[in-house]
Amino acid sequence: MRNDDTIVAVATPAGVGGIAVLRLSGHDALAIALHHLRPANPDASRPFSLAPRRATYCRFDDLDDLVAVYFPVGYTGQPTVELSCHGSRYVQQALLQALIDSGARLAERGEFTMRAFLNGRLDLSQAEAVADLIDAVTPAQHRLAVSQLRGGYAEQLKTLRSQLVDLTALLELELDFSQEDVQFADRTQLRQLLSTLIARLSTLISSFSAGNALKQGIPVAIVGRPNAGKSSLLNALLADDRAIVSPLPGTTRDTVEELLTIDGLSFRFIDTAGLRSTLDPVEALGVQRSRKAAAQARIILYVHDATTPWADPDLDLDPATQRLIVVLNKSDLTPHCPLPTTNYQLPTAHSPLPLSSLTGAGLDDLRRALVDAAGNPADTDILLSNPRHRDALLRVQQALSAALQGLDDGLPADLLAVDLRDALYHLGTITGQVASSEVLDSVFSRFCIGK
Repeated sequence: MRNDDTIVAVATPAGVGGIAVLRLSGHDALAIALHHLRPANPDASRPFSLAPRRATYCRFDDLDDLVAVYFPVGYTGQPTVELSCHGSRYVQQALLQALIDSGARLAERGEFTMRAFLNGRLDLSQAEAVADLIDAVTPAQHRLAVSQLRGGYAEQLKTLRSQLVDLTALLELELDFSQEDVQFADRTQLRQLLSTLIARLSTLISSFSAGNALKQGIPVAIVGRPNAGKSSLLNALLADDRAIVSPLPGTTRDTVEELLTIDGLSFRFIDTAGLRSTLDPVEALGVQRSRKAAAQARIILYVHDATTPWADPDLDLDPATQRLIVVLNKSDLTPHCPLPTTNYQLPTAHSPLPLSSLTGAGLDDLRRALVDAAGNPADTDILLSNPRHRDALLRVQQALSAALQGLDDGLPADLLAVDLRDALYHLGTITGQVASSEVLDSVFSRFCIGK
């Protein structure tokens, strides 16, 4: 993408609406816009112009009356003119073509935000947060994206990078005085600082599970024996016949996933095959996938048929990262719901919940239990939600761990500096100090044209 020409695009979604916005950005943006704009109510005594950062009602050729706003330094870091016209498809395309004929070119996907990054208005992590903000569909996703866009996460990375730069500079300074056997970096302080940085990275990396769950939907695996009513429960929660329900055991052979927002949190429900031993190879594969879904979920919704004796979940789960909610389904068919006969070790969000997928009784209690089990990770100061960032931070942590081990082994300054420069490189790939064209293409291809 070139950064020295003027680009234009429709910034609002495709289709017909009351208003559409065209964004024109580049060094010639104002001149190209003024070539077409004139007063809506002509006044011969004053030449027409656009006052910076003020809305001006005007006419675009004979095509439309609209509102124009001129930003000397806009979102992209360059002169920008935004035109709010009527939402007619014809008007949008006619204005767009007129601006292109006057010297602008059609913007590529994400090019406006790319220019904001190239011109220092955003770092690369903040640019990615813009895409997350556009994609946000729940309050929690919105809060996470806004927090990252406003720079809290970027500030932490900036502090980490600054400390690493200082360390590397001291070690490399020693290389200039290598024959004099001088140490500018106190090894005890260096060891303490490396340990502190590694611990801080561990905290960031460990937050990825919660951050990614907020971004993609908190995974909830619905598990249980065949015919416990798992698919019926999913349909009841969604208020839709999403999963096939049958009195025959083993109907569900593969996982079925659906998103549902409860109290501002997005949950990704995964209906699974019933847990049992079977000689049917297709059903056995479904059971295997059920166990895999349960192992990867943050919340396990164990559905038990209240008309049958209790059976413990036959699952190997992690109490440190997972929560179990036991649902006693079909409670409308029996006055005595069976309680667990053993003290299952995984902590539960609530006591077992009597529920009826048929009548809907108990569904509100289940929704509250799901929100309680999810907690409120959006209140955490910084959450890591981008897989690319997580991979880079893992590499930074590995490089710093290698440097710390090198200190313990008494390695010279030049070898320690190699590990620190490696850490700086991977940290720079997150913020954009180091970024290949492939990385930039991957990041900005997520954007729509006009953003």
